[in-house]
Amino acid sequence: MPIRDVLLALMVVAIWGFNFVVIAVGVAEVPPLLLTGLRFLFAALPAVFFVKRPDCDPRWIVAFGLVLGVVKFGLLFVGMKAGMPAGLSSLVLQMQAFFTMGLAFALLGERPKPAQLVGAGIAALGILVIASTRTGAGAPLGPFLMVLAAAACWGLANIVTKKAGTRDMLGFVVWASLVAPLPLFALSLVFEGPQAIAAALLHPTWLSIGAVAYLAWPTTVVGFCIWSSLMSRHPAATVAPFSLLVPVFGMSSAYLVLGEPVGGREAIGAALVIAGLVVNVFGPRLVRA
Repeated sequence: MPIRDVLLALMVVAIWGFNFVVIAVGVAEVPPLLLTGLRFLFAALPAVFFVKRPDCDPRWIVAFGLVLGVVKFGLLFVGMKAGMPAGLSSLVLQMQAFFTMGLAFALLGERPKPAQLVGAGIAALGILVIASTRTGAGAPLGPFLMVLAAAACWGLANIVTKKAGTRDMLGFVVWASLVAPLPLFALSLVFEGPQAIAAALLHPTWLSIGAVAYLAWPTTVVGFCIWSSLMSRHPAATVAPFSLLVPVFGMSSAYLVLGEPVGGREAIGAALVIAGLVVNVFGPRLVRA
């Protein structure tokens, strides 16, 4: 891979890692379900006028928009608003790789390789260690479970993507983004109330405007555009491992910007999750070698 493409891949995972800091700032300014809806509204508009609809069954576009946009990101944003730290959220969300593996076996009949099962076991142990720190320190377990459920929904969204069978991931993401705003705005109206919505929309702060802009464009449109381009020009096995750096950027930026500490047991749990991800990605190739 040319150095230019390596730098592009690093830029994307840095954008995606810092995304969790922006979410933490955003949900402090805007109700989380409303913020999620605004993210997808501006990810779709005006891009949808310039990106053609992908050549797949529209039902898969709707399913992806609901599962990823409404449920996955709704749970993530609400969980972080409820107290799940940004850095740990970036890590726990990477469990999507193992939920994807399990769902692919259950729904598609794809058998995981032994090394992938070992990686899943190591990562699951890390998640249990992190969960024990949440309960042992008196921190609420609910937000942690919300983010873990968000990872499961991301895994389901990956299965939807596979079933859709499109190679135009940018078009798929942009058009699916059209699906999410209305359900999210309806949920926001029910659970967050018209007064909170009006206050956020009528009296926006620079932080809330910046959060929506960052989440909609660099994170969603630009990130997926560059990532899809890299995946189309290089083998997936070369590009995909860069995503392992997302929680590294997420946890380090949360520490530097938000001052989020990482305790001893949390660090051990994080190391186990990352080790599990590494075994999942590289283990099958090492066994073949």
